[in-house]
Amino acid sequence: MSTDLGIIIVWIVIGLFFGYLIARIYFLIKIKSSRKSAVSQSRSVTLGYVHEKMAPLLPNFPYHYKDLMFLGKWVDYLVFDGMSAGNLKKIIFLEIKTGVSGLNRNEQMIKNCLAEKRVGYEVWRNK
Repeated sequence: MSTDLGIIIVWIVIGLFFGYLIARIYFLIKIKSSRKSAVSQSRSVTLGYVHEKMAPLLPNFPYHYKDLMFLGKWVDYLVFDGMSAGNLKKIIFLEIKTGVSGLNRNEQMIKNCLAEKRVGYEVWRNK
C-alpha cells in the first residue's frame, strides 16, 4: 500500500515538473512575441511623431510653415491659412497621419464637432 502511494507521489511530482516546463516554454514564447509586437508598435508611433514634425517641411505640404501652430495632442496643427501674408483665409484643424492609420476616438469627435460647426471664440480675463 505504501509502495502504491509512493509511486503516485512520484508520478504527481513528474507531472508537476513537466507541467511547469511546458508552462515555462509557453510563456517564454508568448513574452518574446509580445516584446516583438511592442517594439514594432513603438517604432510606428515614433515614426508617426517624426512625420508630424517633418511634414510641414516637405515640398508638397499644402500650407506655409509660418501659418502653423503645433498642438500635438488631439490635433497636430492649427493652420491659420494666409496669416503670415497678412490675409487670413481660414483656420484649419490639421491632423497628420501616415500609411493607413485612421482617426482615433478623440480625433473623430473633434472632426464631428467641427463638421457640425459647434465651435466658438472666447476671451477669458483673470480679474
